[in-house]
This record gives sequence, C-alpha cells and structure tokens, in this order.
Amino acid sequence: MSQVIESPIIEGAEVFALLPQKPPMEMVDKLWFHDDSHSISGLLVKEDNIFCKNGFLCEPGLMENIAQTAGLRLGYIVYQQQKNGEAIKPPLGYIGAIKNLIIHQLPPIGAELKTEIFVQAVVFDVTLISAKSTMKGEPVASCEMKIFLKQD
Repeated sequence: MSQVIESPIIEGAEVFALLPQKPPMEMVDKLWFHDDSHSISGLLVKEDNIFCKNGFLCEPGLMENIAQTAGLRLGYIVYQQQKNGEAIKPPLGYIGAIKNLIIHQLPPIGAELKTEIFVQAVVFDVTLISAKSTMKGEPVASCEMKIFLKQD
C-alpha cells in the first residue's frame, strides 16, 4: 500500500450489505481502498469471531478474509453501478484453489487486519487474485486464489 489512507470508504452495515455472507461468517468490516485491480479491506478481530481460537484468528479465518475481500471488491463494483436505489444482490463466489499460502503469524483478538488483493486475471467467471494481509504493517498471510462466480 503506497498511499496514506485516513479513513475507510465504507464500513460496518454498508460493507455487510455488499456481501452474500451473513453472521457469523462476516470476515471483513471495512473497505479502505478500491480501484480497477486493487482493493484493501479491514477486519477488527473480535472474540466472538467464529474462526477465533485461544485468543487468535486461525488459518481458515485468514483464508476466508482474503476470499471475502475479493467478494467485497465485486460487491462494491455492483454497488457503484446500481441505479435508482435498487437493492444490491451481492454476487456469490466460491474458492476454487489456493496456491502458495504462507501464514506468517496469527492475529490476536483486538488486532486490525488489513488485506490487499490484486486482480491478476479474469477469465469468464474465474478471477485469479494475489493477496497479502498485514497487521500494523507486519505480514500475516499471503497467497494466490482462484475464485469462481456463481451465475444466476
């Protein structure tokens, strides 16, 4: 992340409206940055998080956070394109593959996680992203992920 970002673009209920996931599976709570190929989400790790164990966000939570960052990116694109105040129907995606996953550390309860995704390619209904998560600028996790979109 090369620029200083002072405040989120959207957070809380506005973020949750852009995701198909519902409690207790919400793994992003802020959108810090978004452009054509790069998005940054935030997550405050809370004790009641379904993926927290022994005071830390576990590995499946980190992977779901990355996937939901990609989902939030797409939901935000749909939100920007909507007209006439229509209700947003967030697209549903599925993790197809995870490659080169590295977990550097597990974030403790109370940590603010920032996750960046970079869109590498989009082919039909498949998006390939690279991702990295940080906490106070320190690496937490990184990977490449293929995400398949469900078509109605």
